[in-house]
Amino acid sequence: MFCHLNAMPADPILGLLVKYKQDENPLKIDLGVGVYKNELGHTEILNCVKKAEKYRLETEDTKVYIGPTGSAQFNDEMTKLIFGTHKVLFEDRVRTISTPGGTGALRVAAEFINTCKPGATIWVSNPTWANHMALFQAAGLTVKTYPYYDYENKCLDFEGMLAALKDVSNDDVVLLHACCHNPSGMDLTNNQWQQIAEIAKDIGFMPLIDMAYQGFGTGLDEDAYGLRLLADSVNEMIVCSSCSKNFGLYRERIGACSLVGKSTLIVEKAFTVLLSIIRGIYSMPPAHGAAIVEIILSSDELRAQWYQELKIMRDRINNNRQLLVNKLKSKGVTRDFSFITHQAGMFSFLGITAQQVKQLQDEYSIYMVDSSRMSIAGIATNNVDYLAQSIAKIL
Repeated sequence: MFCHLNAMPADPILGLLVKYKQDENPLKIDLGVGVYKNELGHTEILNCVKKAEKYRLETEDTKVYIGPTGSAQFNDEMTKLIFGTHKVLFEDRVRTISTPGGTGALRVAAEFINTCKPGATIWVSNPTWANHMALFQAAGLTVKTYPYYDYENKCLDFEGMLAALKDVSNDDVVLLHACCHNPSGMDLTNNQWQQIAEIAKDIGFMPLIDMAYQGFGTGLDEDAYGLRLLADSVNEMIVCSSCSKNFGLYRERIGACSLVGKSTLIVEKAFTVLLSIIRGIYSMPPAHGAAIVEIILSSDELRAQWYQELKIMRDRINNNRQLLVNKLKSKGVTRDFSFITHQAGMFSFLGITAQQVKQLQDEYSIYMVDSSRMSIAGIATNNVDYLAQSIAKIL
């Protein structure tokens, strides 16, 4: 059965990581992989996570299954983190499950959508996270794109986005990034979110919100502004969230999928369908990461510590943006890179050609994907001078 198979190409980002590890240049820089790194290039465990894990180790008394919904406490804490004090909570119109990471949440959501309407059309931004296409298509959905990033002017193509969304059908789904857009770093303003919410209400399409970076943009509540505004405007929506970045729990694979329905009765029926889908995919979600999150969020002390550690990560990323722009100027680069400071989150397009990206890799051991999407967290005070100097040379 295996003999007729052809080898699949390596994931471009994972392939970059292999090349980076094999590179013996002591000045090498990894701007490809999308994980947070500190000044030393290390993705360390948050102190609040260490304390929560210690408590978990001391108090856990069973390894029995936790059920397809996951931990009820985790689901409750995540629902409050996502929606704050929004009315949908008090109206009992939200149901949340824990999932194997944010990717698992998106795949479950895609399967749920396809159960509601086989072959449904889902609209995603151009560009979007590369894996969106594969997981939606694997679930049987039809994927279309709407304009989002203006590569030439290094800004949001909001007029193009609005025009495209006005032509979306009322039984389509529209994927929106809650914050820290991956890969462009360009986020919607509050006013632009208001216009999107009005279109969603007028047309009736269902928003699917991907929130992988809550707290990495401006703040926990600020980063959820758009999805909470949409919850005011539409009867149904789905939110897929991740604890990989903001809690640093990458390998624990814990995320959440939240359904918002028109009424308690409707969302409860939808919830049973979602659970049936889960049963046929992975049956039960992992427990350890969820336990860590619920311990932190239910403890005043650990929650406060998490807020502080999250702020440190957020501030470092934002400072790196300004640091790079300043260094490029100091190296005599006349091209305007100030757009980098107007973006949010882990990523930005540098705006150079694929050939120049290759030149950076071959001649200077600086690694980023061909589109020039770079991970801002890979920049540090001890490599930014070399990075800016190398960019200046290839320009």
